[in-house]
Amino acid sequence: MPERLAVGIDIGGTKIAAGVVDEDGRILARRRRSTPTTDSELVLTAIAELTEELRAEYPVKAVGIGAAGFIDESQSTVMFSPHLAWRNEPLRDRVARRTRLPVLVDNDANTSAWAEWRFGAAQNVPDVVTVTLGTGIGGAIVIDGQPYRGAHGMAGEFGHQQVVPDGQPCECGNRGCWEQYASGRVLTRRAAAEVEAGTPAGARLLELARLDDTALVDGTHVTRLAAAGDPTALEWIAEVGHWLGVGLANLAASIDPGLFVIGGGVSDADEMLLAPARAAHADQLVGRGFRSEARIVRAHLGPDAGLVGAADMARIRARRRRPANPAGRARVAARTSRSPRRRR
Repeated sequence: MPERLAVGIDIGGTKIAAGVVDEDGRILARRRRSTPTTDSELVLTAIAELTEELRAEYPVKAVGIGAAGFIDESQSTVMFSPHLAWRNEPLRDRVARRTRLPVLVDNDANTSAWAEWRFGAAQNVPDVVTVTLGTGIGGAIVIDGQPYRGAHGMAGEFGHQQVVPDGQPCECGNRGCWEQYASGRVLTRRAAAEVEAGTPAGARLLELARLDDTALVDGTHVTRLAAAGDPTALEWIAEVGHWLGVGLANLAASIDPGLFVIGGGVSDADEMLLAPARAAHADQLVGRGFRSEARIVRAHLGPDAGLVGAADMARIRARRRRPANPAGRARVAARTSRSPRRRR
């Protein structure tokens, strides 16, 4: 049987990553564009052009798109995207018309979770929760080997569970949200304050930023400083890890997964982050000492997960919709299209 290939597209706030993915989750070819965040038509054009470029080299059968935002339950419409000019955007149908291929659209956290379940850290685990730590916190749920999207397609917005009553204000309008304590923005906020105050830690962070030819200090520089043994940076990451564990304990109380998979840029801190997260999770877990605990591991696929998962989802959907015997179906269609003969 010929190999079924699909295009996966991961749409972020700064870049659109596209690739051809095979049935084993391997990326055979890649393309990349900057994201035109203020013009939805330009985003659509970029998606279509990337698909056509890849399609010219490989016989792809479907297109999967992972996008940050709220996707409806039919996996066709982007109801709202915080980083893009999409409001009730019928993305699936518009891309399908441009590419003449079957298209699937899903939240990028869902596509990443699916990739980890199929090819990465969560293989052979039926019930999994993935948590993506970037500027904010995204998440997704796989239950009994199937993505769980909720009644309206919006499950997995873990970052906005409240962990500190009347805590830090959040962009969502509430206070004390989890992502204000356990995401990359925390490290960036701490780093910026140290630079502004002119502390020794701030000076070290600024030096790393200049080596990257940028004046902007962010969480990646904190992680690099911690990896070099800086005690201040290690303390900040451990604090983020602690709050990560608190939030995971809350999720365990409601979902009880067998595994938590931690991805996103902040997960580059690896055990500097995960060790305190495991400790806080164990300490805060309901029924601790009398129940099994979920394992907490780092994601395996890194930034490729969203692209790989979107392609795999689209390929599976397209395969399920294909007729079992296309030749036979074509013959039936040909017969039924003729005018019936009237008996005399």
